[in-house]
Amino acid sequence: MSEIRPWLLYGAYGYTGKLIARAATGQGVRLLLSGRREDPLAELAKPLGLPWRRLDLDNRARLVESLQDCAGVLNCAGPFVRTAAPMIGACIAARRPYLDITGEIEVFEFCHSKDDEARAAGIPLCPGVGFDVVPTDCLAAVLEQALPAAQALALGFDALQRISPGTARTMTAGIKDGGCIRRDGRLVRVPLGWHTRRIDFGSGEKLAVTIPWGDVATAYYSTGIGNVRVYAPASPRSVKHMQRINWLRYLLRIPALRDFMENQAAARTRGPNGEELDKGRTHVWGEACTAQGECIVGTLETPNGYALTRDSALEAIRRLSDQPPDRGGYYTPSLLFGTRFVETLPGVGAIKIERRLPLSREQQPL
Repeated sequence: MSEIRPWLLYGAYGYTGKLIARAATGQGVRLLLSGRREDPLAELAKPLGLPWRRLDLDNRARLVESLQDCAGVLNCAGPFVRTAAPMIGACIAARRPYLDITGEIEVFEFCHSKDDEARAAGIPLCPGVGFDVVPTDCLAAVLEQALPAAQALALGFDALQRISPGTARTMTAGIKDGGCIRRDGRLVRVPLGWHTRRIDFGSGEKLAVTIPWGDVATAYYSTGIGNVRVYAPASPRSVKHMQRINWLRYLLRIPALRDFMENQAAARTRGPNGEELDKGRTHVWGEACTAQGECIVGTLETPNGYALTRDSALEAIRRLSDQPPDRGGYYTPSLLFGTRFVETLPGVGAIKIERRLPLSREQQPL
């Protein structure tokens, strides 16, 4: 019997990479830890008894060669706008599946642009197999199934949690691009703090503001709905702060200043602690509407976003190892693993759908 090949976990010594590596050892998922720096790799791998390999994404030949003895790649090294392209190129060349935990719109769009190449190689490309964007993607797909005539989709989440250094770095890097929505099937850049509305995520109405979340890209491919916005709760003061930042966004296009700001943001956070991971809850919300104002609302409760990412990424590896798709190409999580995939994860509740009264003309999203 041939030996089962491990999955390459790139970015293993980051906050989420560590969560996944430690959980995998108790769940029978074989991993090969990887990243750019030897010392943190060795420090993480030794107590876990896992193999490790230093890899430089700039060395394509070495990267492709290294994937030959791996079953696939789970990329946890952000900002993914810098790591996804070289790793995806290597996966296509080596004919190995690619997964990551990004929430970056540009990365989702890049992966989608590689659909033909991935099909020819016979491998799936599925970015966003974590909290970015598994819960919202599955909720979007369920909403579309319940209201096939929907032409507008709004999604959102209320997550009271500390972010990891990697997330802080990625969010800071993305400020320069501003906000983003999808309108009539096309991505449209808008200012930060562009639109606000009141949303009941599960504990009463709150002010919410548009954010450039990954579903602006992925929900269109999952549902075919051409108008998509994503919201998160924000105080009036926070919204004003976001709007003021629009005047300074151009400064983050200066590489030295951008790197400094990213490092400062990463240094100010350590991510959720053990208790927050175990007890934290996130409320996910979605709304699908027709052009005539008929709407349905969906809600979902999940664990802390980082705990969900840990569990969903490992489940994605298991499913691809046990039953790979019939064809290669680009996938969203709901397209690859099913619309109810999120409900199979530990601590996740059932998606609840309810209809509501038609919107007034002023409220209609189209």
